[in-house]
Amino acid sequence: MPQENMRLDKYLKVSRIIKRRTVANEVCDAGHISVGGKTVKASYDVKTGDVLEIRFGEKISRYRVLNVTEYATKQTASEMYEEIK
Repeated sequence: MPQENMRLDKYLKVSRIIKRRTVANEVCDAGHISVGGKTVKASYDVKTGDVLEIRFGEKISRYRVLNVTEYATKQTASEMYEEIK
């Protein structure tokens, strides 16, 4: 049964957008992630339909959350989000 929401730092790790949870946490704490134009912390509850905007230096990546699941394999992780150009 899919989960309804999950902490942002954990979601980033499980979906493999960011490889390590500690790094995901640091990126959140540095204020580099926003949802709907608002900067969010690592404890933010990610929900299906959210659009995450992540700044890596000058590069901004946007991801739409398609589903939130507790575990994902390397093959299914990319099904958790879609990258928005």
